[in-house]
Order: sequence, then C-alpha cells, then structure tokens
Amino acid sequence: MLLGLLLVTAALFGINAIGVYGFEKSSWTPELALDLQGGTQIVLSAATEDGADPTQEQLDQAAAIIRQRVDASGVAEADITTEGGRNIVVQIPGVADEETRARIEASAQLEFRSVLYVGDPATEFIGEDGNSTPYPAPDPSANAVPTPEPTDGSDMAWITEKLQGEFLAYDCTDPANDPGSAPADQPLITCDETGTVKYILGPTELTGDAIDDATSGRDQQSAAWTVNLTLDGHGTEVFGKISQRLYQNQIDGLSPRDQFAFVLDGAVISAPQMNAQILNGKPSISGSFTQESAQALADQLRYGALPLSFNTESSDTISATLGTQQLQIGLIAGLIGLALVAVYSLLSYRALGTVIIASIAVMGVLTYIIVCILAWRLGFRLSLAGVAGLIVSIGFTADSFIVYFERIRDELRDGKSITGAVEDGWGRAKRTIYISKSINILAAVVLYILADSTVKGFAFTLGLTTIIDVFIFVIFTHPVMQILARTKFFGGGHKLSGLDPDALGAVYHTRSQYREVTPAKAGRGAKNSRSRGEAERRQTIAERKRAEALTGNRPTDAGSEGER
Repeated sequence: MLLGLLLVTAALFGINAIGVYGFEKSSWTPELALDLQGGTQIVLSAATEDGADPTQEQLDQAAAIIRQRVDASGVAEADITTEGGRNIVVQIPGVADEETRARIEASAQLEFRSVLYVGDPATEFIGEDGNSTPYPAPDPSANAVPTPEPTDGSDMAWITEKLQGEFLAYDCTDPANDPGSAPADQPLITCDETGTVKYILGPTELTGDAIDDATSGRDQQSAAWTVNLTLDGHGTEVFGKISQRLYQNQIDGLSPRDQFAFVLDGAVISAPQMNAQILNGKPSISGSFTQESAQALADQLRYGALPLSFNTESSDTISATLGTQQLQIGLIAGLIGLALVAVYSLLSYRALGTVIIASIAVMGVLTYIIVCILAWRLGFRLSLAGVAGLIVSIGFTADSFIVYFERIRDELRDGKSITGAVEDGWGRAKRTIYISKSINILAAVVLYILADSTVKGFAFTLGLTTIIDVFIFVIFTHPVMQILARTKFFGGGHKLSGLDPDALGAVYHTRSQYREVTPAKAGRGAKNSRSRGEAERRQTIAERKRAEALTGNRPTDAGSEGER
C-alpha cells in the first residue's frame, strides 16, 4: 500500500514536470483566480440593426453562450455579467490568449453553401484593349436576374453577368468587404480565411442551427485535425440530399460543383469535395486546423451563434479584487487550523496523534500537486472560496482518523490485542467513514451544480479533498497503523502511545483473563477514577460478581469464574 502511494505521488509529480518542462504550460505553483490575481476585462457592446437597445432576454442568452464558450476553453472562475442594457462584461483570470478571445467575440454564424465557381484572387484585370486595370467596377447595366430560374443550389444559372462582374471586382484583401451580409437565398462572393482563393457560392442550404454537436479530432487517414459535426433530424435529411447531388456532380466531372463550402461568418473555412453520400448526418470540416483552432471552432459551433452582434468596446487588464493580503489571511487561517488539529491530536491520542499529522501532510502534498495539474489540464484556478474549501477539509480529514482511532480503542477496551484491535477497528470504522464521505461528496456535487460561480471553487476543492481523504485513509493511514501495531512502543501499549489498555479502561486482558477492578485509592487522582468508571460500565454480569467478591461485598460465586 505504501509503495503504491509512493508510486502515485511520483507519477503525479512526473505529469506536472512534463507540463512544466515539456509543454511549458504548467507551473509548480497553483494558478490563482480573478479575485486573487486579477486578469483581463473585455467589454462587448451589442449592435442592433435599428440601433435600439436589445432586450434583457437577448443579453442574458448571449451571456450564457459566452460563459459556455469560456468554460469550454478551460478557463475557470471567469466572471460574465450584463451591464447598462447593451453591454456584456467578461472578466477572465490572467492574460486572455487569442483562442479565448475568438471564442468570446466570434458570432459563429455557420452556413452550408454549394460551390459554383473557384478562382484566384487576381490583383489586376486585363481588359479587351490589353491594358491592365485594378479590380474593375462591374457594369451597372449587366443582367442581374438568373435565366433560366435555378433548380438547386448547384445550378450555374445563379451566376449572372452582374455577379460575374462583381466577382472580378471583389478584392479579398479589402477589409471593407462584408461577405456575411449577403441574403441567405442569394449567391455569395467570398474568399477563404487566408485570402488565397475566391469563390462564388450558391444560396444557403443549411445553417448552424441544424448542428446538435461538434467535436474536434484527428482524421484516421491523414492525421489532420478536423471538426466533426452531428446534425439534427432535419439537417440529416437535407444534408443527405445535398450529398447525393454533389456526389453525382463528382461522378459527372463537374468540378468544382462537387464541393460544399462551410462558411463561418462569411468566410470559407473549408470546401471539401463530396466523396460519398453522407446520409447519417455526421459530416466533418477539414482545413488547415491546429488542435487549438479545431477545438475553438467546435466549441463555437456546439454552443451556437450569439443572438446579437457585438463590438469589442475595450479590452483592459484589471487588478485583483481581493489581492494577496486576503490570500495571506486565508493561508494563515489554514495554518492556525492545522496547528489546532495537531495539538488536539497529540493531547488526545499521545504519540498516535503523529499518524493524524502525517496523514494530513501527505494529503496536503497530493492536493497541492493535483491542483497544479488541474490548472494545466483543465484551467482550474484557485479562488478565495477554493482556499476556504481546503481549510474546511482539514477538519473533515481529522474526523476520519478520530473515528478510526476510537474504534481501535473500543476494541482494546474489549480486551483484544493491539494488532487485532487495529484490524477489527478498521473493519468497523471504514463503513462509517465511507458513508460520511459519500454524503460530503454528494453535497459538494450539488453545491457545484446549483451554486453561483463564486461558490463553485469552494464546492470543487471540498469534493476533491474528500476524495483524496478517502484515498489517504485506505492507502496510508491503515497500513501505517498495521506497521506501528507490530512495534514495541505501540504494540506493547506504552503509556505515551495512546494505546495503553489500562489507561483506556480495558475490562479484561484476554478472553480468559479478567481485568481486576478495584476501587480507586486516595490520591490516585481523577484519571484512575475515570478508567475505573469506564471499566465498570463495560463489565458483564460475571465480571461484576467477581469484582464484588474481590472487594469483599459478596461471597465468591464459583459460577462467576466460568467463561464469559
């Protein structure tokens, strides 16, 4: 057991060392939350078509979606509130990276459009006279009505003379372009995210509302990062018909009309060929994704588009709301609590109290390194509420050991040997402790789910330390007690060991040898009186008769000498 604990501890430190020296994303100190460290504040202002203030319901919905996106990025203890009737204030611990900013600010309006034409973003146009002119303006008299009327999203009739002129004049590098403003029932001229390919796309045939789920992962063949979508019933049906049409275009050699573009906020993020009929509603988006960008896109699509458009009003660094002084006060309170537990343990259990102190120390080491790992892997940050949860856990941890030690003492009072008392006490104590800790974990889970974000840190650390407490109790405390029970000091019941049968008021030493109970002599003190009283309360009828006979109150009854 103790070897297993050593291996687990070494493994945890090794994992964190990989994060520190291998990925350079972890640290040997826990990350602090907004209230203790400060961070980044981003103010988003809602932009409506008529300039009017949005409804509170729209703001609340947008704030909820942004919170889901921030939580998915691994940032914990973020504070997201509405302000002034049209603003959303996002406060994030530490420095917000670009991926997190993209999650917050992007509207993630996804459209599915068929590809009609693909071209290079030419930097100049060669006219009929042979002279080059940059991006000519389209002829205003050109025909703008599709003839004949298009039958589907891949029909080339969508490309009118006017649309051709606009395509030639479209500059992918011009920041004034707003491809996302095109109506959903009209074709779209746009570029890819890098500005190296220019497209004419058909009308929108499906939107991001049809997405039930989106995850990131590696393609099994190319090992490239992809975003895998799961569509709802309507989306599965529509996409299945689209895939049949585009797959037939591929068979007929009608490239690029065999491509289907995933358009995010007006820009083509991927336009793969339809290599099969996808009837199960599980298409995937491929492109030049990294692990981070694929995960960011999947999170944006999974949590839906914002109900409003937002402009970033400001992005500033903010100071800690509580600061290091409050953290120091919390740590001092924890040390005082730890010292009081240590003093109580030593006074009540003598040398046995050192087992409690050692167990809490091991628990502290494991909790510390796990919090560091969680900061790296899950973005967990320690708030003042989390520190309070750690402090409260000290008392809960001491409770487990007290229950165990009292069970051992009960077994000693019944006359069992110390090694036997340790084993039997373990069997009786662990059931009580498991039930108690299960209730603590259940309370922590309920509190984490239902409580405000400011209290979630308390619930999380409380649940974490409760689990570690049970682990330490099984893999450290009990094995240590088994070892100590075989030593001369503890196994022999030394008066300072905390396991002295006489001091505990043991009724008998063995199953066949009764403990002699005599009245306390004058001057022996209250301690002997308490031991005698405890012994008398635990006597059987036969033992009371024997005790009375020894004191001369009643004649000796031969039957009282029989076995218990």
